[in-house]
Amino acid sequence: MESRRQFLVKAPIGLFGAVALTSHAEESKPEAPPGAPPTFGTAPAVGPEVTAATFAEAEKLAQVTMTAAEREMAATSWRTSMAGMLERRTGPRKVLLDASVVPATQWHPLLSGTSAGPARDKFIRSKDVFPLPARDDDIAFAPVTKLSRWIETKVISSERLTHIYLERIQRLDPKLRAVITLTRDYAIVRAKKADAEIAAGQYRGPLHGIPYGVKDLLDTAGIATTYGAEPFRNRVPTVDSAVVARLNQAGAVLIAKLSLGALALNDIWFGGQTMNPWLLEEGASGSSAGPGAATAAGLVAFSIGSETGGSIVSPSMRCGVAGLRPTFGRVPRTGAMTLCWSLDKLGPMTRTVEDAMLVLKVISGPDAGDVSSVPSKLEFDAGASVKGLKIGYVPAWMKESPATDVDRAALEAAQKLGMIPTPIFLPDWPYESLNVILFAEGAAAFEELVLSGQANQLSIQVPDAWPNLFREARFLSAVDFVQADRMRRKVAVEMARVFSGVDLLLVPSLRDEMLTISNQTGHPSLTVRTGFVEVAEARSDWAPDPLKPLPKFSPARRVPHGVTLIGRLFDEGTMARVGMALETVSGVASERPPGF
Repeated sequence: MESRRQFLVKAPIGLFGAVALTSHAEESKPEAPPGAPPTFGTAPAVGPEVTAATFAEAEKLAQVTMTAAEREMAATSWRTSMAGMLERRTGPRKVLLDASVVPATQWHPLLSGTSAGPARDKFIRSKDVFPLPARDDDIAFAPVTKLSRWIETKVISSERLTHIYLERIQRLDPKLRAVITLTRDYAIVRAKKADAEIAAGQYRGPLHGIPYGVKDLLDTAGIATTYGAEPFRNRVPTVDSAVVARLNQAGAVLIAKLSLGALALNDIWFGGQTMNPWLLEEGASGSSAGPGAATAAGLVAFSIGSETGGSIVSPSMRCGVAGLRPTFGRVPRTGAMTLCWSLDKLGPMTRTVEDAMLVLKVISGPDAGDVSSVPSKLEFDAGASVKGLKIGYVPAWMKESPATDVDRAALEAAQKLGMIPTPIFLPDWPYESLNVILFAEGAAAFEELVLSGQANQLSIQVPDAWPNLFREARFLSAVDFVQADRMRRKVAVEMARVFSGVDLLLVPSLRDEMLTISNQTGHPSLTVRTGFVEVAEARSDWAPDPLKPLPKFSPARRVPHGVTLIGRLFDEGTMARVGMALETVSGVASERPPGF
């Protein structure tokens, strides 16, 4: 038998398919003379036979064209040059890549020579104090800015507040299906502990004693974390995720694991569809459907969602809450389900903008378990002026769908507040092609689920659901993945150019290009309710299905609508100041969904 060294000399660099070669192949292969370097195309043949016709069909998927002679050469040599690279999953030395193994390449949103955000940490919250309402429902809908002051001054106990939310969940969640796991006993124990600490003078800060919920892809020790997906229904982690651990350290009270579309896609999970509290005939949008619906309906004081390609922005729009997607790398994802290593972000979903900043302050900072998390500063002053800030916008986007009069009014309001509306322009590039990265990383993250057939257990098996998309992604070109990654860098450079002339951007929340661009480049976003629109038909995250038409309404229904602000990298503070100003001038943040 050959030594490992002898094998490597005779095999192409990086190809290990030769482990499967037969003794006959070994005997028939000529010995390379001493000092001969390894060469490509000389490995033993492995894998199934392929023909020129195989490549002719594959060309349709890769959108390339080969000549007949080129196909014949490729078919003849494929088994000795390329097939061996698949040994990791098909050969005799299969290697299982555990979920904890991250890619060697990392996305860093900061380009050489660009600003790293604020140079100092500074956090000044508002100081207003309000009397405690008499009705429990009014207390439940109060923002964290008020709840925290009431708890700090012992006007209300954490235990009473926790029971208010638990009662509302029991009474109202059957309409929404926003809660996957209710942590009643755990929450009551935590609330009593918070009250005891506060009574003893050990106040931990604005989240101490505040009941909250997290999207059910954040690990919670001893509490099921299901990813909203059938194969993981009985999954119980033993360690808290970094974000949950930080919220617990801040004294917050976890009362619910909230729904997400299965494996973080849209708004349908194994318990059904999570509904929009403003319009119960439509889904809450996803994939942070549970955090959006529960926060809007006053079932929790605040929540944590996640976004890879719109999963905080979209449910925040649909449900009328403030959704903050932090800069990629600010909030660690240790202990969170991985969909895409270079795209996933965790952030707060709250009833007001300042609430989101209170939560962001607690969950920010690097963690050793997330190699993409980085140290960063957070500068925020709730009372600072927005006058003189340059707010960029794309003129054409404000004139066409999905922009509405609410979007245009927000831009006008910004000008009245003393900001300077500044037209910006982006190249007409095929930004959707960046989603090669999303689909490839997602298919890699859930490779075992798909190849083992477990993805077939998911209740949604339509063409635009993950099972089909992950199977299709197996046929994406590795070359195109690299080219998409290079284009990502090109787009990041373009965004740096845009931000060299403005302080932030105001965009229609569901403008597809900006959802894709800003998620790929890692820029932070803040979605803020600034008005209402009327809809004559229910909205859906799913591709239209003629067999399942969406409900229509006559007269049209009134639902929340808002704009999205895109900030400079690691400059969530400026973005939040503008969000607070727009929230105040619009005067709609306190309006509640009917029936809740």
